[in-house]
Amino acid sequence: MALLKRSTPAATADDGRMTLMEHIRELRNRLIKAILAVVVGTAVGFIYFEPIWNFLKQPYCRLPQAHQLNGDKCTLVVNGVFDSFFVNLKVAVIFGVVVSAVFWIYQLWAFVTPGLYRNERRYTMAFLGLSVPLFTAGSALAYVTMDKGLSLLLGFAPEGTLTLVSISEYLSFALAMLIIFGVSFLMPLLLVFLNVIGVLRFKTVSKHTRMVVFLMFVFAAVATPSQDPITMLALAVPMVALFFVAMAFMYFHDKKRDAADAAHARAIEEELDGSSATAGTADSVDARD
Repeated sequence: MALLKRSTPAATADDGRMTLMEHIRELRNRLIKAILAVVVGTAVGFIYFEPIWNFLKQPYCRLPQAHQLNGDKCTLVVNGVFDSFFVNLKVAVIFGVVVSAVFWIYQLWAFVTPGLYRNERRYTMAFLGLSVPLFTAGSALAYVTMDKGLSLLLGFAPEGTLTLVSISEYLSFALAMLIIFGVSFLMPLLLVFLNVIGVLRFKTVSKHTRMVVFLMFVFAAVATPSQDPITMLALAVPMVALFFVAMAFMYFHDKKRDAADAAHARAIEEELDGSSATAGTADSVDARD
């Protein structure tokens, strides 16, 4: 229980800042909680292996019969004695990571929150509420487009040959697709978060819009396990669309912030002018006396 003990409020500064050692302890606690959540989800995945596996193999089962080992059946290959156990483990881990996403994403935000000021921390729950649907949407898109990438890759096999896809290879491919798509959908949200806390402004990002879009396509081409154009576009196009949505939010947020700052500056200036006028009047009265 000592490992999970959080830092006491007295150890944190009034503005929410923490020392380096407190950050390290907080990171340790958050990692332990996130890992425990994944472990619990993995245990549930072991219990319900069959329905989860039937769901995960559907993208492969949607491939044309020409790519199937048995034309009328969806069959994958087990290569080794221990592969059967590791297949169960991989399926359970995939289920654990996806199902516990709400919790480990929360742990990530909770680790960042103590380093923010009080007025910045109020955005945490809003970002958490958006990050979970975005991660889920990215993973769902990966699941829907997975068969397209597999079909294209297997289509390069010479005529008259059949590619034997092992369960282990397929699950590694599926896990990479689900995680990469899910995390990639969070990148525009990160831009919004940096803008809200004042680290990144719209003007800075707008100057490099073309470069950012180009880098997104490069990232999609490199990050997708299949590296085929269909899967690359399936990842890059939504990322670019979400990026422009984030840009629109940053524009209006900066506009509102600049207006508030200008109004605050005018109020201070008027207050200083009023103080100067009052002081001048008092000096004149003293001079007449």
